[in-house]
Amino acid sequence: MKAFSEMFSEDEIKTFLGESNSDMGEEIDFEAFLRLYLDLQGRAVEKTGGLRSSFLKATTTTFHHAINESEKASYVAHINNYLAEDKFLKDFLPIDPATDALFDLAKDGVLLCKLINVAVPGTIDERAINTKKVLNPWERNENHTLCLNSAKAIGCTVVNIGTQDLVEARIQLLADLNLKKTPQLVELVDDSQEVEELLSLAPEKVLLKWMNFHLKKAGYQKQVTNFSTDLKDGEAYAHLLNALAPEHSTHSTLDAKDPTERANKVLEMAEKLDCKRYLTPKDIVEGSPNLNLAFVAQIFHHRNGLTDSKTTTFAEMMTDDAETSREERCFRFWMNSLGATTYVNNVFEDVRNGYVMLEIVDKIFPGTVNWKQANKPPIKMPFKQVENCNQVIQIGRNLNFSLVNVAGNDIVAGNKKLIIAFLWQLMRFSMLQLLKNLRTHSQGKEITDADILNWANNKVKKAGRTSQMESFKDKSLSSGIFFLELLSAVEPRVVNWGLVTKGETG
Repeated sequence: MKAFSEMFSEDEIKTFLGESNSDMGEEIDFEAFLRLYLDLQGRAVEKTGGLRSSFLKATTTTFHHAINESEKASYVAHINNYLAEDKFLKDFLPIDPATDALFDLAKDGVLLCKLINVAVPGTIDERAINTKKVLNPWERNENHTLCLNSAKAIGCTVVNIGTQDLVEARIQLLADLNLKKTPQLVELVDDSQEVEELLSLAPEKVLLKWMNFHLKKAGYQKQVTNFSTDLKDGEAYAHLLNALAPEHSTHSTLDAKDPTERANKVLEMAEKLDCKRYLTPKDIVEGSPNLNLAFVAQIFHHRNGLTDSKTTTFAEMMTDDAETSREERCFRFWMNSLGATTYVNNVFEDVRNGYVMLEIVDKIFPGTVNWKQANKPPIKMPFKQVENCNQVIQIGRNLNFSLVNVAGNDIVAGNKKLIIAFLWQLMRFSMLQLLKNLRTHSQGKEITDADILNWANNKVKKAGRTSQMESFKDKSLSSGIFFLELLSAVEPRVVNWGLVTKGETG
């Protein structure tokens, strides 16, 4: 608008906008904004005698769809394949990848919620999804909120969402890339220390490690470090598939001189392993990172080439009690829900360098972290990790956390009990800070644990339920009945009482 203000007065611009849009107080969508912009641009061209200014030339050349058509076609194929039988979506499928039907269908949030349940079944209770043919803005917003929160919970990055973030298949295909789901992955490491490192790796890194493991055995000399440039020539794919599927092995793939021809042979060989063709030879040659990642994950899913020889030995090294695992999962979901840059795959491993902790603290209490004294990963020197963790502990003390005899070195050492103790205090403090923002509803006083207790009991009582809790340590809470009744009191749709038992046994 600055460029237009140099050509027209403010009153002239208001007049032009008024002519194009009758209600100046009404919110407009992007298409309406674009029409107004182009109208102003046309008037500017007329005023300059038909010559566009350099600004207008530069500006208009930036209007384009930043959408990878190959990726869109891949996502559409995935959706058409996995949701074809869905009762609600069957009227809208199959989607034509040549149109923008995908984005039109995604507007109500139903498609994205359904995709999340395809990726990780049971993540969203489908009764909570608004599936009317025509949704009002509030119902649509409910679906989007449900979708985003659930996406965070299963590991999707939802910061600055764009069309490229529809790589739902990525989450589904990478779901088994951990030691709990695929214990055979221990074959990739040699000792217990490396097992700990493997536990902390992101699924993409595990996939690269798996790929290089087989490529090394196959005699391939190069190291694959990414899913783009390192895979463009198709040679790594050819060696990998020859190693994993010797019954389909052929020298013609490696002998092919043209990268596109080699890529096509790679895809033909992969199809023999029942890998669905979601990408084209062009996608491989151009190095599409998302589609290559999904393709490698598909190969892993159908033929990982690993054995069970070490599983029992290393499983003994990974013994952990159920309570600690539940707490780790709870804190992991909470930390990832805050939208920090670093995604947490394993709490006990990922917090040890202190940087993730600093990010979480900064999200909750902006301005408390001295980033000039923070050391950003990768951190090779242990004392740099201790520096980060010392700052975390100091911030905790400033917030009056109970941290007697706790030092930054305890976090670096991976002391699970102390890490959980700190995270619990951090999460509790964060929740209380949130509640303090609601003080206007309690005559300005700060909300305490007793206030929360009273609110929960009153909410359940008003809903006509009988459960009550005496304190947050009330043993009757173990049945889960009170929490279900509280959830139902807040939103009746979320609890299916037909599935609820008395909770008398484990």
